[in-house]
Amino acid sequence: MSASSLHDTQHARTSATPPRLAVFIDVQNIYYTVRDTFGRQFDYRRLWAELERLGTIQHAYAYAIDRGDPKQQQFQQRLRDIGFEVKLKPFIQRSDGSAKGDWDVGITIDVMEAAPEVDEIILASGDGDFAMLLEHVSTRHAVTTRVYGVEALTAHALARSATDFREIGTDLLMS
Repeated sequence: MSASSLHDTQHARTSATPPRLAVFIDVQNIYYTVRDTFGRQFDYRRLWAELERLGTIQHAYAYAIDRGDPKQQQFQQRLRDIGFEVKLKPFIQRSDGSAKGDWDVGITIDVMEAAPEVDEIILASGDGDFAMLLEHVSTRHAVTTRVYGVEALTAHALARSATDFREIGTDLLMS
């Protein structure tokens, strides 16, 4: 499908009804990139409010690592209260001291399953591994794709692969 016919299809779909959105948040990536850049925390309520202005949220997933920490559990409950389905993976500490807690495959599977059901895929991450995924779902399922990321810490390939890149700035941070 050509870019112009993709745009026409999406415009026809969205002119009658609000676009259907699927949201995928790479919590660890957003936490560390926002903290390292701004020294503050990301405001998921502000993000949710912005997304509701863009369309109807059909799916909203937040992918996190479960360390059994009470503060993390409170944070995860706040995400649920906002409207996210929180998906947890156990934190694994290897014997060599390194850690494992990667959601890339899980996010990819969920994006692939949601893409045929929605008009727009929204990914909050700076991980360049997702660039090929966004290109694929955009082409295969005629969905628009939007990435939310800290510009300086978002892979260029990921930002370029998205229909729209939304820089995370102070307007999406907690006061």
